[in-house]
Amino acid sequence: MAPDPYLSAGEAAAALGVSVPTLYAYVSRGLIRSEAGGGQRGARARRYHAEDVLRLLERKEQRRDPARAAAEALHWGSPVLESAITLPDTDTFYYRGHDALELARGRSVEEVAALIWAGDFEASRALFTAPTAPLPPRCAVVARELAGLEIADRFAVLLPLAAAADPSAYDLRPAAVPHAGARILQLLTTIAVGERPEAEGFAQALGQGWAPGDRQAEAVFSAALVLCADQELNVTSFAARCVASAGASPYAVVSAGLAALGGAKHAGRGARIQALLREVGAPERACAVVAERLRRGEPIPGFGHALFPAGDPRGRLLIELAAQAFPRGEAIALSLAVVEVAWDLLRERPDVEFGLVTLAETLRLPPGGANAIFALSRTIGWIGHAMEEYQADRIIRPRARYVGERPTREG
Repeated sequence: MAPDPYLSAGEAAAALGVSVPTLYAYVSRGLIRSEAGGGQRGARARRYHAEDVLRLLERKEQRRDPARAAAEALHWGSPVLESAITLPDTDTFYYRGHDALELARGRSVEEVAALIWAGDFEASRALFTAPTAPLPPRCAVVARELAGLEIADRFAVLLPLAAAADPSAYDLRPAAVPHAGARILQLLTTIAVGERPEAEGFAQALGQGWAPGDRQAEAVFSAALVLCADQELNVTSFAARCVASAGASPYAVVSAGLAALGGAKHAGRGARIQALLREVGAPERACAVVAERLRRGEPIPGFGHALFPAGDPRGRLLIELAAQAFPRGEAIALSLAVVEVAWDLLRERPDVEFGLVTLAETLRLPPGGANAIFALSRTIGWIGHAMEEYQADRIIRPRARYVGERPTREG
């Protein structure tokens, strides 16, 4: 059950260590939101947003120990940058005020990219003409030598070559960057699946390249691309913003995001989830394998998310859509068994990477397919964050607190 997002007056006051009249003063100053309650406490009772109470507590901690607060801000702490792209909530999240779960069910990835970049679904018509196109000549030559690499690794190698071939790569005007983002998405999709001139969109191109003729696969690809487009300020987006703040091109911004994505704590998690599923092998072995891992003190990858204590809504929806599309799939049955056991033993829900790996295993995608979907999708968010940094026009340059040996003077 998801935690209650509201507190009573007594609960909120106790959490803050203040009296109820002081709580009312916070509300009048706009520090805490309240709204009418009801139920057993009566129609006149009000309830108070737990998120606001937590935020006020964090501000108090910052005032008591600013140095510690600044250090902890980099590790799931208080917000350090402003962004108008993504808002996480208790059991969903929003792109520019639109529920992302509803967008995944009803909007194309092109429309969502246009929303994130331009604030308007309709802008997709001007931004996207085709999901794939021939690679620049130098990229095409090098691409033939990279056939054995995972897809995201091919992205990382070929993206700088494509940037060198794009005369508009460094046009950082607000009207130009979304078009660069569209060209980059087109390039990465071509690298992933080849040129698909007949495809009507990115999801269809992935479907034709990886699951030909399967319209259900296209629908799940579309949802995955929408769900993974952004998730606030994770490590890949922060890396992208740092690079963008230096005035680097959108190609370099995406390269920075890919570099962070390739780390063992990000893309490596997908490989560990895949290894877990293959160790389980059959649904009836799920409990024994998970229990044995726990006995050995080993983590169970793919479950729990610090931003969503009640469960990652992206993982939940991806698995739900994949199960609806492929109800008899062996990989689906295996994943569902592991999900059930993880809840029984850990009380944790699957995250988005578990959902992507489930999709990749179900459709037998190429090696690194789950990571490639994530990279394609998150490119949308990286470009959106770059646009905010270009418009802010200031370099990200935090200070470090020196904790090394103090200098000494001779004599």
